[in-house]
Amino acid sequence: MSRRGPARRAAKPGAKAVSLYGYPFWEWVAREDPEYVRARQPLSELSIGEGKELSVKHREMVIIGILAFRGRQDGVIAHMRRAIEHGATKRELLEAVQSAAVPGGGPTFSTGAQALMKLDQEGAFDKRR
Repeated sequence: MSRRGPARRAAKPGAKAVSLYGYPFWEWVAREDPEYVRARQPLSELSIGEGKELSVKHREMVIIGILAFRGRQDGVIAHMRRAIEHGATKRELLEAVQSAAVPGGGPTFSTGAQALMKLDQEGAFDKRR
């Protein structure tokens, strides 16, 4: 099982970032209360870690749908990046956003589609996807 959760990264001296997703507020929290960040690690590993029935790619797609519903485009982008790192294609992410739009409505679709479009414009997908 991978142990790359946010708190584990915080504990390493010279770690590049506390947040697996690049959220800057976690850097601040780690400085202010490292014990809290360490305490969150087991829950993070259960939620987003590897070695479960659902792959990381599919776990990220669930998270993407929820964040899109909440209108958190920055979070959708961060979690799409990790899904891509774990093999998600542009089409799979589009279908995840489309699926989330059924219960979440137009704003959910808009948030997800705009995030996906931004990543596509940045070149996040290679020609094979």
